[in-house]
Amino acid sequence: MRKKHWRFILLVLAALFLVKGAFVFSVYLGAWGSIPGGEELRQVRNATATLVLSSEEELIGKYFSENRTNIDSHQLPEHLSAALVATEDRRFHSHRGFDTRSFIRVLLKNVLFNDRGAGGGSTISQQLAKNLFGRADHGTPGIFVNKTREIIIARRIENTLSKEEILLLYLNTVPFGENLYGVESAANRFFSKATGQLRIEESAVLVGMLKANTSYNPRLFPDRSRSRRNTVLYLMMQQGFIGAEEADSLASLPLEINYSVIGAGSNLGYFLDHVKSEARGILIDYADTTGEILDLDSDGLTIGTTLNMKLQEFAYESFREHLSVMQDLLDAQYRTAAGSRQFDGIAERELRKAGIEARVDDVRLMRVFDWDGPYMDSLSVADSLRHALGLLHAGLLAIDPHSGAIEAYAGGIDYISNPYNQITARRQLASAFKPILFAAALEDGIEPCTYLDNDSLIITDYPGYSPANHDRSLGGRWSMAGALSYSMNIPAFNLFLLTGYESVASLWKDMGFSRSLQNLPSLAMGTAEASIWEVASAYSAFANGGYAREPYTIEYIADADGRIIYNRGDSAEDHSGKVISDETGMIIRHMLEMAVNKGTASAIRTRFGVQLPVAAKTGTSQNYSDAWLASFGPGLVIVSRVGASIPAVGFDHGHYGSASALALPIVGITLGKMQGDPGISERYFADGFPALPAHIAAMIDCPDHIERRRIERFFDLFRSSEVTFDKEKEESSSWLRRIFKSDRDR
Repeated sequence: MRKKHWRFILLVLAALFLVKGAFVFSVYLGAWGSIPGGEELRQVRNATATLVLSSEEELIGKYFSENRTNIDSHQLPEHLSAALVATEDRRFHSHRGFDTRSFIRVLLKNVLFNDRGAGGGSTISQQLAKNLFGRADHGTPGIFVNKTREIIIARRIENTLSKEEILLLYLNTVPFGENLYGVESAANRFFSKATGQLRIEESAVLVGMLKANTSYNPRLFPDRSRSRRNTVLYLMMQQGFIGAEEADSLASLPLEINYSVIGAGSNLGYFLDHVKSEARGILIDYADTTGEILDLDSDGLTIGTTLNMKLQEFAYESFREHLSVMQDLLDAQYRTAAGSRQFDGIAERELRKAGIEARVDDVRLMRVFDWDGPYMDSLSVADSLRHALGLLHAGLLAIDPHSGAIEAYAGGIDYISNPYNQITARRQLASAFKPILFAAALEDGIEPCTYLDNDSLIITDYPGYSPANHDRSLGGRWSMAGALSYSMNIPAFNLFLLTGYESVASLWKDMGFSRSLQNLPSLAMGTAEASIWEVASAYSAFANGGYAREPYTIEYIADADGRIIYNRGDSAEDHSGKVISDETGMIIRHMLEMAVNKGTASAIRTRFGVQLPVAAKTGTSQNYSDAWLASFGPGLVIVSRVGASIPAVGFDHGHYGSASALALPIVGITLGKMQGDPGISERYFADGFPALPAHIAAMIDCPDHIERRRIERFFDLFRSSEVTFDKEKEESSSWLRRIFKSDRDR
């Protein structure tokens, strides 16, 4: 070769070297994106998930921008670090951030032999740089810019952090698929354990996922995952971390995972949504007070909640045991010829309302709820809506009546496919409203042994409406206690006339219900709408001496360093919110105990064998569209409601659609499970209801039902059964009070 050719080649090489140097220098100076300095690397902190704990300090959920829970060096098993180094970067302990030998090997295999399986040649430090600071899109030179930038950052990481710190930081940042970041989240998801509890073969599974976290996902592709796990084990053997005999023994083990999804993927999702809303309010108040802004999704907070996981499990077990049976019965009703025609008509109306055209070409893969287990199926939007319309939904809320602490929160049947929260949904209360009416009457001075007529009524200013008892019975008079415990509608309507709308509406508002009442005759039968949340708060007044307690979920919040920034226990004891007198609360409680012992809620005793001290009220709305059971004991209020998503769908008769058949069993099963657990029953029911004071016991000592006396039946011949509803209480109360006199005055 001529001398001038050598000169040309040398000039080209020199030019390339200068261009490369200028390029690297431009990256170093930050022309293609900022390069973190040593101080920034020392202070680097990953976005860390907020942990949500039950009252027993059990992890039940997370809030995150990236689902990450950081661990420290004491929680990192040696075999996990060994597996990572053997698989991802065998010369990790000898290089300073960039492995020249590995890079050249990969470059030659990729360029000369087109071996795409040769890997990327990046060290753990380079991968950490990518995980921490990401990659930008710089077009054609992007790959060179990003690789150069990562090498520079990796060198700075090596100069700033120890090898152990680098491994720990890497394991806290690396993605594992399924929106999981960091080994702790992955260990919880795939093995239901903490990182420090992992066995060698389990660590090998997780490290094996780093090559391709979807392809080697042990839940989705167990055979691939096992094969990759064994590759990691043999790499550990080659590097001397484990012996050949141990590697063979571990490789022969079957792949075993204990897959667990906490939070939104489970039926805790309804509760966690509410906790998140409550926590945001607390953090806003904290920021206003201290000036410190904390991020719920990234600052690694810990939230201690009120939820009792055992009671939560009891509630959902009752859902499965009871609603699975009732759903089959409802499905059978709509499979009959008449039922099918009825349901088709309902579905067509709802499709039109939603503007959905029933087409066969709009099939999508959807999660379909079934009590035998949710499954994925290809359905049209119209068929999906039809399926959803036919589902029975339910909610159950259990609170401590003295504090308002939420002990169980079952917001629906399946959070993923049916996220609408039944706890906050408002539905017609039906007879679950009556205790509020009766409490208003007692607060207004009406005595509990006041007797209420049970005769047919015609309301002159509301033609076509006449209250009727659920059993169509007529005649005689009912005491207030008897009328409430047996849920008699005509006596309740007469009590409403006697009490007056203003007294009832005032108590309703004081108890915390958000929607105003309408002054209609049907109000006495419970046409008002309310949520399970509001009913639980109101009924707490019957159990705690007259205080309506607002339910809450959060006991404390701690920051990432463990410093308590909010503690509900620091608040002074709440003596506000008294809405009824002690006397009224005790009388209503006694009446609702009667409902359990011999009235409409007696199935709690007779069918479910519950002997715990319990008071309860059933409620069945019009056309059996919603069924309620509101109950309370000395230390717990439990409210449940069952119904389809629209009132038109439901059972066509009371044998299955009444509250005693549809809602009561959920509470009955839950109470039965609580009764069988000594710790739970002791916690909520040990004290029992306090004995009634002698003067109150005397006030309520009267028969539930009496027949009219002969002289009264004679005068009935001359007295009209017509009433005018909209007269002012002041105009009507005088003659009404003369008619509905206490039994003692007779």
